[in-house]
Amino acid sequence: MAWIFLAIAVVFEIVFALGTNATHGFTKLWPSVLTLVAAAGGIFTLSLALRTLDVSVGYTIWTGLGSIGTVVLGAVLHKERITLPKLLSFAAIIAGAVTLKLASGL
Repeated sequence: MAWIFLAIAVVFEIVFALGTNATHGFTKLWPSVLTLVAAAGGIFTLSLALRTLDVSVGYTIWTGLGSIGTVVLGAVLHKERITLPKLLSFAAIIAGAVTLKLASGL
């Protein structure tokens, strides 16, 4: 169940990051509400996942996959460029998360 909570937390993290851009400095009501709900939902579901997972694993996967999802959806939704350095960074984040998971024995 912890991994399901973590997956939900990752989705909330991505919505939070993309929503923050849409708030225009929290001057737009509904994007601001969505962003705040996503932030709270992400932290809440992450806390549920961390009941079982080591914080080093859970938090790293949450931020890493959230970052990757934000970059990918930023490219799709906002036409941001995905460059070779970004791709190499994705690979490093994934390798680090997998290594942490293997090292923790989960």
